[in-house]
Amino acid sequence: MKLNIAVLPGDGIGPEVTTQAKKVLDAIAYKFNHTFIYQEGLVGAIAIDKTGEPLPKKTLDICYTTDAVLFGAIGDPKYDNNPSAKVRPEQGLLKLRKSLGLFTNIRPVKAYDNLLDKSPLKKEIIKGTDFTIYRELTGGIYFGEKKISKDGKTASDLCEYSEFEIERISHLAFKAARNRKKKLTLVDKANVLESSRLWRKVVTKIAKQYPEVTLDFLFVDNAAMQIILNPSQFDVILTENMFGDIISDEGSVIGGSIGLLASASIGEKYALFEPIHGSYPQAKGKGIANPVASILSAALLLEHFDLVEEADAVRTGVEKSLTLKISTPDINPDFDNVTTEKVGDFVADYINYPEDSNMNFQNIHLGQSTII
Repeated sequence: MKLNIAVLPGDGIGPEVTTQAKKVLDAIAYKFNHTFIYQEGLVGAIAIDKTGEPLPKKTLDICYTTDAVLFGAIGDPKYDNNPSAKVRPEQGLLKLRKSLGLFTNIRPVKAYDNLLDKSPLKKEIIKGTDFTIYRELTGGIYFGEKKISKDGKTASDLCEYSEFEIERISHLAFKAARNRKKKLTLVDKANVLESSRLWRKVVTKIAKQYPEVTLDFLFVDNAAMQIILNPSQFDVILTENMFGDIISDEGSVIGGSIGLLASASIGEKYALFEPIHGSYPQAKGKGIANPVASILSAALLLEHFDLVEEADAVRTGVEKSLTLKISTPDINPDFDNVTTEKVGDFVADYINYPEDSNMNFQNIHLGQSTII
């Protein structure tokens, strides 16, 4: 298969982790005889600095003419610490999602057996956790009408959803549940919010088309508790934009490092794949950023194009790296010689030469990078 991939490294550690994801994709291309062609574009703070815009037209045009987008991270302290800044890096990502019609955000949450002791939660609570959050991405309070009074003392944000917006993501979530453990949980606030009551009405109607999937409901405050108390009870979680934003970040702590969590943003025509961590500017250039989330985002990209065996090969390589403790300091602080680049090297090498993984393990911990 030939794929044209837009690569938007962005800010902070974005370029470093994205480089490792590309390295792994190249290993997949070599092993499975595919061709991946990359086109890079500016986005975020670096784009503002160079063009004055967080999402330049040139970058958007690249995304329109490629098959998928591999995204890094955006954000910079000089904008985060300036509340009066009129142009912000995050505006670039919001505009990109809207422009590409990326209405569904998919975030897998998994507790790896080898990393159970890294989680702030007890092992017996998180063991077996493996669920996916389907978050609506282009509607709700983030995109609703925003008002502020003339005196600046009263403000409002409108949370608005249409039946169509709810239907299109619901079908994707039900189809995913049908291929997993056949359970879907709608997270809402239907006891208070009219928009949530519409969600519950529409999802209940759609559920009739998927009789093999069990549907249940949780108010978002209870869901936030249950994700901590008993995360393994979940299979597919479906929710609206702001609730999904919050519980996705909550779920990210289960695995012990936010550097492990990938995501996909899907629309009718376009798709974007990105790690859920931020730009982490404090780690920029130090070689300590965890590239696994970006690498697993590349696996989601492969899976999106039905390259299932290829995606499984990437995940197997990642799991092997975790087993052998070839991980950055956020996971294994005792092995501070394992850099961002070395993790990418190992996963890429394992894909093509799995029988040499023990030798590569020894080389990496001796500080000898003899792998690709």
